[in-house]
Amino acid sequence: MHELPVTESILEIVVKHAKQNQVSRVVSITLEVGELSDLENEWLQHYFDYLSKDTLAAGAELKIQRAPIVLKCRRCGHEFRILKDELGLSDCPQCGTAGDVSLVSGRQYHIKEMEAL
Repeated sequence: MHELPVTESILEIVVKHAKQNQVSRVVSITLEVGELSDLENEWLQHYFDYLSKDTLAAGAELKIQRAPIVLKCRRCGHEFRILKDELGLSDCPQCGTAGDVSLVSGRQYHIKEMEAL
């Protein structure tokens, strides 16, 4: 149920920016959510619908885009994408170093854009 506090935070940011820009209604919000995040799309929308009642974001659609997992080799600095089921098998495709990588992208979530009237 960790989607609830995340959704509360998203709604606060959306409403704040909407008011600052004299928006009358928020139509949609595009979120970028990392592939490693365990936030579920349907629960995010469910909580958003519940929390946004009686706000200018009521009825807004959450458009969720998944950000890829990107690792960086600590030896040569090469950044590369992997799939979730390849974690732990992540040798650098550039220099071949085994497992000495850091996570660049894949856990984040942020508001990418907002469509409003």
